[in-house]
Amino acid sequence: MKLGIVGLPNVGKSTLFNAITNAGAEAANYPFCTIEPNVGVVPVPDKRLDVLAEMYHPEKYTPAIVEFVDIAGLVKGASKGEGLGNKFLSHIREVDAIAHVVRCFDDPNVIHVDGSVDPARDVEVINMELIFSDLEVLGRRIDKVRKDMKGDRTLAGQLALYERVYSAMEEGRTARSLDFTEDELALLEDVRLLTLKPTLYIANIGEDDIGNDDNEYVKKLRGIAAAERAAVIPVCAGIEAEIAQLEDDEKKEFLSDLGIEESGLDHLVRESYALLGLISYLTAGPKEVRAWTIVKGTKAPQAAGKIHSDFERGFIRAEIISFDDLVACGSMNAAKEKGLVRSEGKDYVIKDGDVVLFRFNV
Repeated sequence: MKLGIVGLPNVGKSTLFNAITNAGAEAANYPFCTIEPNVGVVPVPDKRLDVLAEMYHPEKYTPAIVEFVDIAGLVKGASKGEGLGNKFLSHIREVDAIAHVVRCFDDPNVIHVDGSVDPARDVEVINMELIFSDLEVLGRRIDKVRKDMKGDRTLAGQLALYERVYSAMEEGRTARSLDFTEDELALLEDVRLLTLKPTLYIANIGEDDIGNDDNEYVKKLRGIAAAERAAVIPVCAGIEAEIAQLEDDEKKEFLSDLGIEESGLDHLVRESYALLGLISYLTAGPKEVRAWTIVKGTKAPQAAGKIHSDFERGFIRAEIISFDDLVACGSMNAAKEKGLVRSEGKDYVIKDGDVVLFRFNV
């Protein structure tokens, strides 16, 4: 699962990406230790893993991860190939969600590409380029369906859906601002609309605005995001770049001095994980404490397959206890004595925070 970081020039996109890359630099034991230069891999903060590590003192500690892709910069006219527009659009089609960096700070030493700070204008520039690209793609799809309808009238519903989305985008609305049924989303899936991708906005604020809710730029951005049902995460990219260089103890002290509990980057990573519809189940023991990433709604055999394909192929059952029950009991054996470890079959839907032991036979 990947998030693409987008934004206009000089909004702090590169600074934020550098912070993300540095934050993940020590992930030598993660599955993605060799990566492309334009991909940053960062751990998902999860205090539950810290607690389990205290219980088991494992040889390995492996959190869930999120990948961020640094998308090429965007200028007005990208949908027509201006600047690196074609590269921007091709790369953004390959990510699962969008993290849109918007400048929300004043600094005369950092020139804005349009001469002033205006979140509404900046968001509109990028959204309109994505809309223009979607209109071109969807227009071709509409033409094809119309031709196919001459021999298949069952395509009428599909055509109506495409035309409804097309009309909304002609009015400047993104596809994600519309309501769809599950069947309609399935029909739109292979069209790969850029403006249908889940999106969160990163408000890049100045150092003086950390922990301050009165930033007028951020307020304006929240209003825009609300219309699209998107979240806004205030982050000071410059400070995040500094924090990413610190050791854990230094980081805690630095955050304490700023009067905040967690870094903006940690908040961003957790929100990104949720945006992608992801949850974690946990495995724990002396060899490893680990968070395994699955899509919300995944059943036990498919979750087991994340560990190894044999686990899914030979799935027998899953022994499950909630994280809270395990911690309260102090050990798996104590939890079993109290009857808190459940045996679940192939139809069980794994929940976030389930501590799981899979039984299988191949």
